[in-house]
Amino acid sequence: MTIEVRNEQTGFETRENFRTTIMKLDRPGDPSVFGQSVRADAQAIIARYPAGQSRSALLPMLHLVQSEQGYVTPDGIAFCADVLDLTKAQVAAVATFYTMYKREPTGEFLVSVCRNTLCGLLGGDEIYAALTEALRIGMNETTADGKITLEHAECLAACDYAPVVTVNYEFYDNQTVESATDLVDRLRAGERPAPTRGAPLCTFKQIERQIAGFFDETSLAADANGSGVPTERGIRLAVERGDTAPSYATKPQPSAASGAGTSAPAKSAADQPSAAAAQQPTSEHDAPLDTAASDPAHPAKPEGQKD
Repeated sequence: MTIEVRNEQTGFETRENFRTTIMKLDRPGDPSVFGQSVRADAQAIIARYPAGQSRSALLPMLHLVQSEQGYVTPDGIAFCADVLDLTKAQVAAVATFYTMYKREPTGEFLVSVCRNTLCGLLGGDEIYAALTEALRIGMNETTADGKITLEHAECLAACDYAPVVTVNYEFYDNQTVESATDLVDRLRAGERPAPTRGAPLCTFKQIERQIAGFFDETSLAADANGSGVPTERGIRLAVERGDTAPSYATKPQPSAASGAGTSAPAKSAADQPSAAAAQQPTSEHDAPLDTAASDPAHPAKPEGQKD
């Protein structure tokens, strides 16, 4: 689709319409390109949510699409709309809102450089500038060999390790221009340098599948430590000083005397919630929701009772 734009020197000229080209919607999407295994995965995602709330599955569904095609394509939009009974416009509105959903083919490794305040001041700006020059690409662009897609990111939630770079969302902490440049050189050479902390590095499509909720034990280190000395310093200080925080109040469990459930051993005084905890407000949202696969039929409300 094209539009006419007024130019003061040359009059009207034709340009592509940014609002349609941003998603490359040059053709209708075809949901049938996704096979039965992907459709089965989609139904598994939907089953995690309460019955009648399948549209809540859109975010992980878009990650599932990216795990198959490397970015959100017109086919992916049509697939999500078809499976979740949404319009393509509703799906596209979500996909264009979040930067984690890519609108162009993404490389094997997504390199994100934090340029928010702390990382930027400590060298993030210089790291990003060095990588754009070394890779000869800019924001959301991919190297010709398809290995690296580069982006600058807002806070990566690791200020205690600034400046931070992530590769496919795995952390490489306390980076310098030299270490970040060496990192991308090794990635392009076929190596997979171990992240500073967390799981072993995998490809963009593999991590997208994990984010969609399908964990691959070969690429997921269940015992990997996601934190480190700076993150844990506050906890260690609290232990040394004997500081504690009140826990959330829990709902009382039915006793054997009430005739509900099986009997359980009486709790000691140490097991009882503290007075401070008992005064804290509770919320129904603190409890896990049943999924569409396990949610029992809700009993009818007594006549006249309102939600």
